Amino acid sequence: MAASTHTVTNQPPPLVGYDVYTADHALTEGVERHLDAALLDEARVELSELGRAAGSAQAQEWGVLANENSPVLHTHDRYGHRVDEVAFHPAWDRLLGHAVSAGLNTAWSRPGGHLRRAAGFLVWTQAEAGHGCPLSMTHAAVPALRRDPELAAFWEPLLTSRTYDPGLRPAAEKAGVLFGMGMTEKQGGSDVRANTTRAEPLAEAGTYLLTGHKWFCSAPMSDAFLVLAQAPDGLSCFLVPRVLQDGTRNPFALQRLKDKLGNRSNASGEVEFDGTWARRIGEEGRGVRTIIDMVAATRLDCVLGSAATMRQAVAQATHHAAHRSAFGGLLADKPLMRNVLADLALESEAATTLALRLAAAYDDGSEAERAFLRIAVPVAKYWVTKRCTAVAAEALECLGGNGYVEESGMPRLLRESPLNSLWEGSGNVQALDVLRAIGREPAALNAFLSEVGLARGADHRLDGAIKQLLTELADLDGIEARARRLVERMALVLQGSLLLRFAPPEVADAFCASRLGGDWGHAFGTLPHTLDLGAVVERATPVV
Repeated sequence: MAASTHTVTNQPPPLVGYDVYTADHALTEGVERHLDAALLDEARVELSELGRAAGSAQAQEWGVLANENSPVLHTHDRYGHRVDEVAFHPAWDRLLGHAVSAGLNTAWSRPGGHLRRAAGFLVWTQAEAGHGCPLSMTHAAVPALRRDPELAAFWEPLLTSRTYDPGLRPAAEKAGVLFGMGMTEKQGGSDVRANTTRAEPLAEAGTYLLTGHKWFCSAPMSDAFLVLAQAPDGLSCFLVPRVLQDGTRNPFALQRLKDKLGNRSNASGEVEFDGTWARRIGEEGRGVRTIIDMVAATRLDCVLGSAATMRQAVAQATHHAAHRSAFGGLLADKPLMRNVLADLALESEAATTLALRLAAAYDDGSEAERAFLRIAVPVAKYWVTKRCTAVAAEALECLGGNGYVEESGMPRLLRESPLNSLWEGSGNVQALDVLRAIGREPAALNAFLSEVGLARGADHRLDGAIKQLLTELADLDGIEARARRLVERMALVLQGSLLLRFAPPEVADAFCASRLGGDWGHAFGTLPHTLDLGAVVERATPVV
C-alpha cells in the first residue's frame, strides 16, 4: 500500500502544552473576585505554575499510566507474614507528590486557603482525578482532629506538610502523612448509624480496640484513618493509625481492592479490624457530629472534582471543534454544534462559579456564611455531581468515534463522572440532608435565600424561578418524595443568581433562558437559537 494513503489530515492537535488555569475564564475570574487583593499576585503565580504543569505532556502521561496500571494489593510477604500493602505505579506517586507540594492537601492555615486550594484542586485534578481522593481526605481530616487539641498538635503539622512521604512507618518518623476514611459497612451503606464495628475501651483513657468490617475504606494506603464504630455509649469517631508508635503494624487486614467502574488509579479497599488499636476523637456517642465537618469538606471536593471533570470535557470538545473541519467548515462554526458546545459550556461555568463561591464562604468563616454552607454544600453536591455524567457523555460525542477510543481520554472522563455523585452520600442522601437543614435550621434557609436574592430584579426568569421555589418551600405535603425536585430548583436558582452577578451577559442570559425560563429541550444543544452562542463557546475554548 502506498505510504501516501496514510497521510493524516483534518485531525486536531493534542490539547497539551497549555495553562489549564489561565485558559479557564470562569476559574480565573472567580479567583480574582473572591480572593483578597493582597493575595492575588502570589495566587496567580502559583496557580499558573500548577496550570502549566497540569496541561503538560508529562502530567497527562502520568495520568494515563496511573490508570492503565491499577494499584495492586499485597496481603502477605514472601514468608507468609501479613503486610496489607498497596503498590502503585510510579506515575501515581509523581501525581500525588506534585499535588502535596502544591498544598492541595490543606487549606486551613493560610489566608484565602480554601479558595486557593479549591482553584488548585480544580486545575490539577484535570490531569488525573483518582489521586484527588487521598488529597481530599487528608485536607478534610483537620477540623475533626481539632476537636482533640492533643491529637491535632501531633497530626496537623504532618497532615498539612508539603512533603509527600510514602511508605508505612510510624508517623513520628515521617515528614508528611495522608489520611483516609472508613464509615461504610455493607449492612448499612449510607445509614452509618447501622454500623456494627465494635469499639472496646482499654485501660488508657480514650483508647480502644476495634473489631469489625468496613465495606469501603477510602485510600487504604494512608498513614491513618478516621472511622466510625460502636462504643459502649454509642456510635463514636476514632483515629486508627496504620503503624503504631513502636513500629508494629496495627491490625488492618485488607481483604481486597474494589474493581471499580472508573477511578482506576486510586485504591478503595475492604478492611477487617480485629483488635485494632484506636484513639477516640470527641465524645462517645457523638461520632457523626465529630466527623461531620470532614464529610462537609469532602462533599465540597466532590463539587470541585465534578467541576474539574466537566471543565476538562468541555475543553476537549471545544478544542476539537475549533480544529476539526466537516461539511465545508470548522465544526465550531456550525450552528448546531455551536449550540451543543455552548450548552455544555454553560453547565461547566455554572458548576465552577458555584464551587468557588462555596470555597470563599469557607474562608470567610462568619456565622452567616456557615449557615449558607449548611444548605448550599449538599445542594451543590447533589446537582453538580449529577450533571457531570451528562456533560462528559455529550462532550465525548462531540469528538465522534474518536471520542469513544481510549486514546482520546474521553472514556476515562466518562467512567470517572458518576463517582462524586456516589461518594460521601448519594443523591437521595444529599436531598434528605437539605430537607433536614430546612426543617431544623431556619438560619441556614434564610442565608441561602438571602444569597439567591442578591440578584433579584436582574432577570425576570430568575425572579419567576425564585417565586416558584418559595411556593414549593411553603408546601410541606409530600416533601420527601419531592426532595430531588426541590433541591434541583434550589441549585438552579443559586447558579442563576451567581451567573447574573458575576458572568458575562451572554452566559447569564443563556443560563436563565434555558435552566430557569424553560426555553430548553431534554438534551444538550437545545438552547434558543437567538442567543449569543458564539461568544459562550469562544469563552470556553482553551487557547494553546
